[in-house]
Amino acid sequence: MERDLFGTTLPIIQSPMAGVQDSSLAIAVSEAGGLGSLPCGMLSIEKIISEIESIKSATDKPFNLNFFCHEMPKFNPARQAMWQETLKPYFTKVGTLCASQSSAASRLPFNHDMADAIEPFSPPVISFHFGLPEKDLLARIKRWGTRVISTATTVDEAIWLESQGVDAVIAQGIEAGGHRGMFLSEALSSQLGLFSLVPQIVAKINIPVIAAGGIASSEGVEAAMMLGAEYVQVGTAYLLCNEARTSPIHRMALKDKNSNLTAVTNIFSGRPARGIVNRAMAELGCLREDAPEFPFASIEMTQLRALYEKQGVGDFSPLWSGQNTSGCKEVSAKELTQLLVQNF
Repeated sequence: MERDLFGTTLPIIQSPMAGVQDSSLAIAVSEAGGLGSLPCGMLSIEKIISEIESIKSATDKPFNLNFFCHEMPKFNPARQAMWQETLKPYFTKVGTLCASQSSAASRLPFNHDMADAIEPFSPPVISFHFGLPEKDLLARIKRWGTRVISTATTVDEAIWLESQGVDAVIAQGIEAGGHRGMFLSEALSSQLGLFSLVPQIVAKINIPVIAAGGIASSEGVEAAMMLGAEYVQVGTAYLLCNEARTSPIHRMALKDKNSNLTAVTNIFSGRPARGIVNRAMAELGCLREDAPEFPFASIEMTQLRALYEKQGVGDFSPLWSGQNTSGCKEVSAKELTQLLVQNF
């Protein structure tokens, strides 16, 4: 049976996970009957085009392109210099200095240049993180006939997204790995667990709700749908799949007995995101007011990550993960997708 909103046969959406996947995972999930997703927020326009071409040459099934739509803050040299001073001991430990300051950031918001690049492909679905793009950009996408979805971490965000004309809302529980999609408030105290959030959003909006956060089994899928979700979005469970590009260090952390020790941190990018607690989070603290704004905190941390990963450790790597790693399996994404719906 084809599901009306996205044209998939299964109610499974693979969460877009920048840095740990490419088109291979998206293709595998779409071919299995779910909605595969390609994270585009850290890709160049040339790479986005090449990945879409790979998807379209491998499958005729629907797929999702995911973009960030944050407002870029002004680069603050003084704040960046303070951050570099905070991190200096860790650079010194490996006998090097932080590279000179640069305002280059690897995470750019969706813009008309990106829209120009993807328009010829008529993408079936586009999802956004951190709200929505400007109204003219959103209207342009809607004119293509593309389905638009975005993440809400509160009821207020869900109501706002519906008012802007999205086709569905992703209800992201606090259990979810990676970046919080929050955009109307910066208060982490406003963030709810998935099974508190989903029924509240379902009661307040009239468009489909997609449950995301901590879902790692067919029982979890079933429970989310019993609460009113029409789809579920699964991320962490796919991280050990054959088609994922998860690094060996990240894979090892996910398989470790302490993989359930996760926390929300802003030190890697400047925005709150959930990952497995490592040395950086333990010693620097998970949430710091002096961390540069998103995405500039990543400039120095990316350098530290590379230096320490050369030594075989993930002390400064963002080991993104949700609270529930029990569904992580070293199998094909097709097999994992089928396991998620075995009760249906």
